[in-house]
Amino acid sequence: MIKKIFLTFILLLFAAVSMIVGVLFWSQSKLATPIYAPTDNETLVFHMPAGRAVRHLPQLLAQQNIIPSDSVKAIELALRIELQKNPTLSRVHAGEYDVKTAQTFADILRILQKGEVIKHSLTIVEGTRFRDLRALLGSKENLKQTISDLSDAEVMAKLGKEKEHPEGWFAPDTFFYTNTDSDVDVLRRALRTQEQRLAESWANRQPELPYESAYEMLIMASIIERETGVASERPDIAGVFVRRLQKGMRLQTDPTVIYGMGEAYIGRITRADLRTPTPYNTYTILGLPPTPIALPSHKAIEAAAHPAAGKSLYFVAKGDGTHYFSNTLAEHQQAVSRYQLNRRADYRSSPAEASQ
Repeated sequence: MIKKIFLTFILLLFAAVSMIVGVLFWSQSKLATPIYAPTDNETLVFHMPAGRAVRHLPQLLAQQNIIPSDSVKAIELALRIELQKNPTLSRVHAGEYDVKTAQTFADILRILQKGEVIKHSLTIVEGTRFRDLRALLGSKENLKQTISDLSDAEVMAKLGKEKEHPEGWFAPDTFFYTNTDSDVDVLRRALRTQEQRLAESWANRQPELPYESAYEMLIMASIIERETGVASERPDIAGVFVRRLQKGMRLQTDPTVIYGMGEAYIGRITRADLRTPTPYNTYTILGLPPTPIALPSHKAIEAAAHPAAGKSLYFVAKGDGTHYFSNTLAEHQQAVSRYQLNRRADYRSSPAEASQ
């Protein structure tokens, strides 16, 4: 009798173990079964919302047409079984994922656990203005929009820069973001980058420059940026402006006039515009304007910190994108006559392909 009971127990135990092994094998094989066969040109992007548990994953995948809806219940059951065995499978990251290369549910789960989210890029072009940066941010549909209804001052307050004018404070560069990031996140990275660049250049600047602060150097960098698109000319442009400041001469640079005109600028400036006072018109004011006039690149900041030595006090656009530099007013007037008053048919103030 005892032997019979023992044999029955062994058989039941074997059956139970076999059933458990079978269930585990089924769950693993179910998660490893191909769930689709994407074509070469097919784009499969999955959005995992923040705050959703991994148990919702099969239903979310079906809702976004990544897996067939008739496979959801079986995959949910298989997933529950695997979670009982390995609770760490529940740790997935929210975000946007390219799941084209994943052909099984297990593949998708692996990608979400690693947090291999899609990264988008945004390039801030050097020499553009803060208003252009705001427009660029607003055009990105995969970036959370939080500042569209805010003023520039309110945006700067969100960034911890209360009472700071926004122009110049954001680094021209390429920044990467995910669909869980916001426009403020990108602005904060660009701001941090520009602050770091400015601090480093200020600490390593040439001695006896006519700047009272790093901010004044940033203002100068923005003017340099707007004056030339040729990287090799930036130190020379900086040298002219620095020497003019040191001699108490007006900077007399057209980009500051244009910035001060605001919406009144329609593509050209006149002699009357040069004579019309604004806080930015360096034909009528001494010294630097009150704020930067654009978003200067790292190279422009470095040029402001390390202007080229020399005697030139003037420069004029030659019409091929570069400039002619003069030491005296008489020489400058001759250059103006040569390059400005008798312009060639193919004259242009900036190069066809600016060297950055």
